[in-house]
Amino acid sequence: MSKKNKTLKQLISFLNASPTPFHAVQQMTSRLVESGYQILNEEDSWQLEAGGRYAVTRNDSSIIAWRMPEDRSLSESGFRMIGAHTDSPCLRVKPNPEIHKHGYYQLGVEVYGGVLLAPWFDRDLSLAGRVSFVNGEGELTSALINFETPMAVIPSLAIHLDREANSGRAINAQTFLPPLLGQSDKKPDFRELLKTQLEKSGESVSRVLDYELSLYDTQSAALIGLEQEFIASARLDNLLSCFMGLDALLESDSGEGVLLVCSDHEEVGSMSAAGAQGPMLEQLLERLQPEAENRSKMLARSMMISADNAHGIHPNFADKHDANHGPILNKGPVIKINANQRYATSDITSSKFRMLAVVDNVPVQEFVVRSDMGCGSTIGPITSAEIGVKTLDIGVPQLAMHSIRELAGSEDLVNTIRVFSRFFQLRTV
Repeated sequence: MSKKNKTLKQLISFLNASPTPFHAVQQMTSRLVESGYQILNEEDSWQLEAGGRYAVTRNDSSIIAWRMPEDRSLSESGFRMIGAHTDSPCLRVKPNPEIHKHGYYQLGVEVYGGVLLAPWFDRDLSLAGRVSFVNGEGELTSALINFETPMAVIPSLAIHLDREANSGRAINAQTFLPPLLGQSDKKPDFRELLKTQLEKSGESVSRVLDYELSLYDTQSAALIGLEQEFIASARLDNLLSCFMGLDALLESDSGEGVLLVCSDHEEVGSMSAAGAQGPMLEQLLERLQPEAENRSKMLARSMMISADNAHGIHPNFADKHDANHGPILNKGPVIKINANQRYATSDITSSKFRMLAVVDNVPVQEFVVRSDMGCGSTIGPITSAEIGVKTLDIGVPQLAMHSIRELAGSEDLVNTIRVFSRFFQLRTV
């Protein structure tokens, strides 16, 4: 099996096993441990060694993994950082979700992030996330849960009952989206359903208290296209960047300080204890370099690549792009630029990326939003402002961003990992 095919197989496995940020962090943690990384607890005192490999999580949904420099201090080496986010737009289950109408058992759901809602209809859905409960010993604990099999669906209304459906139908998030779970003569108890599922996985459960659960599409990630040049999957934004950053981290043999941070809650603004606008990364850097002057020197010698997928030009809607800045799938990673600092790219950071890409003949594209349209943002400007590190915003081009099933290029995956690996090996940034 070629290296590319092996990487694609690993990616598909990662995507399928990561229906929520909790599961994504669990998968990433497992790979780090297999590669010799030590998982630290924020509550403990740390004894770090030169060249040591470490990782720490917060809320089970954000993770930072890093390697200490081997022959220089952190203030001399700085960090080569890659940042991404673990969350994706989805439908979250409400705290009191039970709906019983006309003999059907449904769940109340809440929209998380900027979801493209129409593709969620008529899909085979399941549930996954984290559940907090009282165990058999009376202790508060939590566990991840994944029903895996299709158990829910949001049926479309037949066109016979809505003749204008193809002319444009506004989707009411409150009334259109509650999925069907089955049929019942009485209102079921959703927490009892969770209790049963937890017990099947070996947990001792006295009472389910609360949860953070999401619906997800059970269809497997896949390679599609005449030459299998496309990756089709849920949550490519932004688990694809998490995977590429982790793969580059594990492959690189740099003796310099390298760091990967994958934060939760980007799709809803990043303002949380585990989000990029929260203190997680800053607090870690303070622990690693407590003295203020040396920490400032460390950050001055550091650089962050914020990796979040970019808008590829859609052949059916090409007028939605600036004519000179329409990235194409499989034509290389995209440097994202915005004059109003919605992206943190500068000419210095973009030039460094271009120089790295040339080494492996990796093509590079650019994205600038049309001047008459608003621009999205990433963790790049947030991280740059929070810790004062020079930053570049890049992304793999994709189509159908924020849909339940997105599309990216398989060649872009391997090319971007190559550039990330070069970045991690830099002596100076």
